[in-house]
Amino acid sequence: MSDVQQQWDARFGVEGFAYGREPNELLAESAGLLPAGGHVVSLGEGEGRNAVFLASRGFRVTAMDASEVGLAKARALASERGVAIETVHGDLATVALPQGADAFVSIFCHMPSALRHEVHRRAWASLGKGGVVLVVAYRPEQIAFGTGGPKDRDMLPSLADLRADFEGGEELVGAELERDVVEGRLHTGRAAVVHAVFRK
Repeated sequence: MSDVQQQWDARFGVEGFAYGREPNELLAESAGLLPAGGHVVSLGEGEGRNAVFLASRGFRVTAMDASEVGLAKARALASERGVAIETVHGDLATVALPQGADAFVSIFCHMPSALRHEVHRRAWASLGKGGVVLVVAYRPEQIAFGTGGPKDRDMLPSLADLRADFEGGEELVGAELERDVVEGRLHTGRAAVVHAVFRK
């Protein structure tokens, strides 16, 4: 078992939902930009809150995460809400990404910058024309807020970083925001986030 898997299994192994049961607000606001009824892959999905929301909006959803403990909660939440999701267990550094999906979403899926760039480029390459990527992440200024996310600057992308990852795409949304994030016990308070949507 990798260190990444152990870390997230431990985080998701306690009672309740670490980041709540409701979707990220920026994802909910931008879901209409995803190809209607398409296949959406959620990277670092965790306990399922965003995947279940997307499934409830009529998307076919594949939830990918390094933690099988988190994915088990995701499947249970989907069953409770009466929707179906597919789950794929694996480390994004090595697991194969689904080919031919209509969209990828990454909600607070923080990785070292070199790995983030590689994963984003692989996801972008797998999309067909008109495919969409949607990213919500803490940006470097978040370290000063201390209300969630990694403490390592290298894992916190700026909008410029995301533009470089998805170079050549049409930018539908690109914003660096300061807003209140209230998502479970681990993301609560004023925060510095980046929100970006690109279409191929």
